Amino acid sequence: MNFGGTVHLNRMGVCVVFVCFLIVALYMIRDVEDSETKKLPTINVRQVLIAAIELAQKGGEQVVKARKQADLVVHSKGKTKEGANNPVTEADYNSHCVMYFGLKKAFPSLQIISEEELLESKCGQLSSPKLTMQPDSEPGLDSLVDEELPVRDLAVWIDPLDATQEFTENLLDYVTTMVCVAHKGRPLMGVIHKPFGDPPHTTWAWLHHGMSPDLISYKSAGGETAVIVSRSHSGSIVETVHRALGSDVPIIKAGGAGYKVLQVVGGNASAYVHTTAIKKWDLCAGDAILSAVGGTMTTITNEEISYAGTSDPVNTNGVLATADKHQTYAVKFHKALEKDLHL
Repeated sequence: MNFGGTVHLNRMGVCVVFVCFLIVALYMIRDVEDSETKKLPTINVRQVLIAAIELAQKGGEQVVKARKQADLVVHSKGKTKEGANNPVTEADYNSHCVMYFGLKKAFPSLQIISEEELLESKCGQLSSPKLTMQPDSEPGLDSLVDEELPVRDLAVWIDPLDATQEFTENLLDYVTTMVCVAHKGRPLMGVIHKPFGDPPHTTWAWLHHGMSPDLISYKSAGGETAVIVSRSHSGSIVETVHRALGSDVPIIKAGGAGYKVLQVVGGNASAYVHTTAIKKWDLCAGDAILSAVGGTMTTITNEEISYAGTSDPVNTNGVLATADKHQTYAVKFHKALEKDLHL
């Protein structure tokens, strides 16, 4: 026996050694990442959801209160690219004060992005809403369990009054208040509150965890029924829809992105289509709710929409939201828009 000889490894032996080394290295990296994650500041996202629902409702109360005033003052932020007026009212600001500062004071470390910007000093007592934080305030909330997530991975998007134009025209069924919690850029929780419902109604979802009872009974429209589009930012959308899906497809014109997503969720439309720029606070809550019931929301070019706190708040590539058969719709709109978008 030659104990002093050279050890020779064949190719198989080298591969085995390399794979073993790689596995050990990956486990070490994972342990380091897990250790670092455990050290990060976390937040109870179940509590965030409970607060978001309560504050969307309280913001809605301010919207209703403002609408009842005889002298509703409407200002303009300017014009959209389509030439439509972009109004703002006292209701927008009052709801913002309640929703934004209510969440900020309850969860100071959370990054919160709101459609409106107003100093707390301009809000008065509205910036200090009293939160009950009761888990039985809405059906289904009491069955949820606490979950901690790193606060750095979260971003909250608020729309204090969606469908302001319709609000000024007294078309109140379109009006909603919305809150969305995004995790690592993807929608995790969505809240859409309809303050003018009879009675007021809140739809909410926490992806893979729970949802409001109205979503549990959700059924898709099935097939190509009506397509819902914006009444105030429609542009050439009707022509585009007919080019993609055929001239016999019915088109519903409506206000408010939140309202339009709920129509898709409720089976009254098979798709919500928007071909121009739209803000992410208009989309995030609906995206979360639609995802929770098995639907899909992307840009009109079938790309994921990022809701990271560092991302541009403007989604420039339109919207395609469907209950099902999303890829079929995406292909049809790709063909219809390839010349316009130089695809």
